[in-house]
Amino acid sequence: MDDQLLFDPDGVGIDNGNYFGFPFGEDNARLVLLSVPWDVTASYGGGAAFGPDAIIEASTQLDFFDPFSPDAWRKGIATAAIDYSVQDRSSRLRSDARKVMERLEEGGSVQDDYLMSRRLERVNAASEELNREVYDACVRRLDAGRLVGLVGGDHSTPLGLIRAVSERHPEVGILHLDAHCDLRKAYEGFTYSHASIMYNVLQEAPEVARIVQVGQRDYSAEERALALSSPRVELFDDYALCGRRFAGENWNAICDTIVGRLPEEVYVSFDIDALSVELCPSTGTPVAGGLSFNEAVWLVDRVAASGRRIVGFDLCEVAPGKEQTIDANVGARVLFKLCGAVLKTNV
Repeated sequence: MDDQLLFDPDGVGIDNGNYFGFPFGEDNARLVLLSVPWDVTASYGGGAAFGPDAIIEASTQLDFFDPFSPDAWRKGIATAAIDYSVQDRSSRLRSDARKVMERLEEGGSVQDDYLMSRRLERVNAASEELNREVYDACVRRLDAGRLVGLVGGDHSTPLGLIRAVSERHPEVGILHLDAHCDLRKAYEGFTYSHASIMYNVLQEAPEVARIVQVGQRDYSAEERALALSSPRVELFDDYALCGRRFAGENWNAICDTIVGRLPEEVYVSFDIDALSVELCPSTGTPVAGGLSFNEAVWLVDRVAASGRRIVGFDLCEVAPGKEQTIDANVGARVLFKLCGAVLKTNV
């Protein structure tokens, strides 16, 4: 009998290796979730490579009624088979990356040491190869008429998806929720650092019309200068958002201002550290302050309610804690909201 006919959304969660325990395959799903378990260049904490598995495990505990997008999941949410060779490569290269970081943290140089230079070259070459693999995997699914959401891994992982989506949706805008601007050029020498994703989007995805950044609260002076000077970037940092709220403006009105800066087609890039730190204590670079869960999902829903079309998304930097499950639990719920929003806005 068809697994979809047997699936009971009000029953016990099914541990079948799929996000949310859903029974859909790629051939009968509108949305495909692609996992990329990679966190080579994490510059502080690590563990995001284990995020997809942890989210899958936590996601079977969800209930599936969402007042923002009732029954949207019934259009089909499939889980692409996870390529664990990516995780294996990430683990091996992480050692090289750490040695490079340690040399820099000690005040040394990479260029004057042949072995260090080779380590940096290996990481950069492997990261470029991963980007090609992600791009190709996304192109196949987009060309087959599927929507694609990416689950990282660190925040370097969605570049291939963003490139593939922007080629098919010229003038797309990115709603970038994050504690960081991610506008650093080759941070620590790593061309595709997790701290460089939006810089690389500006360089390698010219079809992206605008990046609207929300919730940033830890960034360099150089990043701020780029955000303020680039006609393709608009910054609603945490300090500005708090100032408006402290002055009496309500969150809904602020959201409408943010949404108004986005074009008609939107890609959502959601770094979990956009949220308040107690919701993601194990993420690689946690920062005090940030959005509440409800503020973040309200903003995403305001995009959907505005009539804009959400054409793709990523969720990154969920790192499972060793002694608690809050990171994966929150990550699973953010993922479900993102899935609902993209399905709701695509007929």
